[in-house]
Amino acid sequence: MNYFETLLDTIKPFLDGEKKPLNTLEASNLWLYAGMGQNTLRLEEVWINTVQDNEFKEIVTSVFHVHKEIVNDLNEFLMQESVPLPKTSPPKPIADYQSIPDGAKFTEEEIANLLSFNLLIAMTQGMRIITESIRADVGFMVSKFLFKHISVSIPLKQLMLERNWIQEAPPYIK
Repeated sequence: MNYFETLLDTIKPFLDGEKKPLNTLEASNLWLYAGMGQNTLRLEEVWINTVQDNEFKEIVTSVFHVHKEIVNDLNEFLMQESVPLPKTSPPKPIADYQSIPDGAKFTEEEIANLLSFNLLIAMTQGMRIITESIRADVGFMVSKFLFKHISVSIPLKQLMLERNWIQEAPPYIK
């Protein structure tokens, strides 16, 4: 079963015809999502510069590219809808952060957990946007974002399991 095609088939009848303007909740949620995405990109740029392990760096870079694509798509949509874009900070340059003392930079385990938390927040906020949106095109667009987040979350989680980096709650014992 292709879930993406099923989703499209479900939403497709609602995508045709005249679209109402975004309501205030849709505009606010999408604006916040775009702002969160921009800030996440800045963190991921720093982490790409910090991570030394090639396998992990590949995952962080993959997540960065997915987030960049999502933010670009979202910004384009917001501009088409005449919603002002959130203020952004400039991209971080590629640099050698090896000169930063170990205690002053994140470890790879810390980066993995922060990246995992950021993906969780993005997916949670995305589900909120989907459930609160009226326009089908908004729900469909954000559904695509969720699929992209899931596609990069799985390799990250696998690596975190292999390296014993996942922060787990203790077992519940009565």
